Amino acid sequence: MDGLLFDPETRTAMARFIGNEDTLALEAAAAVRIAFRAVERMRAHGAEGRGLSSGALDILLRLSASEHAVSIGDLAQSAGVSSRNVTGLVDTLERDGLVRRAPAPHDRRSVLAEITPAGREWIENFRRPTQAAMAALFRGFSPDDLRRLRHLCLRLTDNQNKLAEHLNGAR
Repeated sequence: MDGLLFDPETRTAMARFIGNEDTLALEAAAAVRIAFRAVERMRAHGAEGRGLSSGALDILLRLSASEHAVSIGDLAQSAGVSSRNVTGLVDTLERDGLVRRAPAPHDRRSVLAEITPAGREWIENFRRPTQAAMAALFRGFSPDDLRRLRHLCLRLTDNQNKLAEHLNGAR
């Protein structure tokens, strides 16, 4: 009715779930999940075709953006995953010769990860196909649409972080 896309099945399911109340927030959450899966499928398709999981790709991209080695803990924090998860991903990347570990100069307990020249070459070979895939995925979106989408997603993330802090403080 308002010219905006929606999924009638999702709306029906949400209306049954909450009764006759407004379903818009729940529909929006469902749409974010669906969109996330679409982007991840595209990203995973490109990375797995080149031998990397989407998680390993994320770590490799983060390392490629850094001028120096990065601690496993810092990688985990920036990626929003556990250190154990990052350790496994770094293991895989190291086995493939894309990343190497180095001891932290000021903390013997800490391990740093850095991208290798082969890792930088991998990223460079992945750049163009990724740009083409994202251009296709976001075809028809104006630059303003993309800025607004980015802003809304980051607002959603900020709200979730604040809610998590509140809930963790309530324990």
